[in-house]
Amino acid sequence: MLGTALIVFREIFEASLVVSIVAAATRGLSSRARWIGGGIVAGILGAIIVALFADVIASFASGVGQEIFNASVLFAAAGMIAWHVLWMASHGKAMAKELGSVSAAVKSGARPPSALLFVVAIAILREGSEVVLFLYGLSAGGSSVSTLVTGSALGVIAGVAAGFALYFGLLRIPPAKMFAATNWLLILVAAGMASQGAHFLIQADLLPALGSQLWNTSALVANGSMAGQTLHALIGYDARPAGMQILFFVVVIVAISLTMFLQRKPAAAATKPKNLTSPQPG
Repeated sequence: MLGTALIVFREIFEASLVVSIVAAATRGLSSRARWIGGGIVAGILGAIIVALFADVIASFASGVGQEIFNASVLFAAAGMIAWHVLWMASHGKAMAKELGSVSAAVKSGARPPSALLFVVAIAILREGSEVVLFLYGLSAGGSSVSTLVTGSALGVIAGVAAGFALYFGLLRIPPAKMFAATNWLLILVAAGMASQGAHFLIQADLLPALGSQLWNTSALVANGSMAGQTLHALIGYDARPAGMQILFFVVVIVAISLTMFLQRKPAAAATKPKNLTSPQPG
């Protein structure tokens, strides 16, 4: 039961991580609750669909269907989070100003698109599907229903509580600094998801490992430890990463950061005061 609770807690915590950061970064935006709530519901419904077709997914593509499915969801989640980070980077300053007044309406064009729903939905679907497939495997291995239900309930409660704690902690950060902080957190989360996606494709023999183990930090932070699981949730930490995982991690960080930099240059040029020269007397 404890093992089930820990695994479920890790997956729920990873989903809560994304939801909490997105919710904190978009506080004060109109319709935020509708988009995030809709994403949570859509993600849960998606996980239920995965549960109904768990045996089909597990046997798909000559037995590597689960790895391909997990990798696909991870890459989709990383892409949507990257989009959200870039959107927040371009609207963060305007949003920080609006948060100063409770009655301030969201300016035209600063309303978060419906893709915010997909960011949350994919995060919930990703972790929910992993929980479903994990429990499916345990059930097939002979674990009792009562053990799975009790362990899952404990894991869900602990994971949601950790997510709320993170959310209220982020709310204590001043708005002007919060957007930058949450953006960088989300960049690391997206890079970690891409790295995990690469790991699944390596397991399915669809990507070369580029070195099956670049280093081993298990003596410092083991994958199964609480610190290791927390870092795994945050940045996709792996004590024994393959070269391809590191490549995906670095490429995602560089790509998002470079796009943010290029995105800011036109805005800075547009707001730069023009150097006006006084007319010379004739």
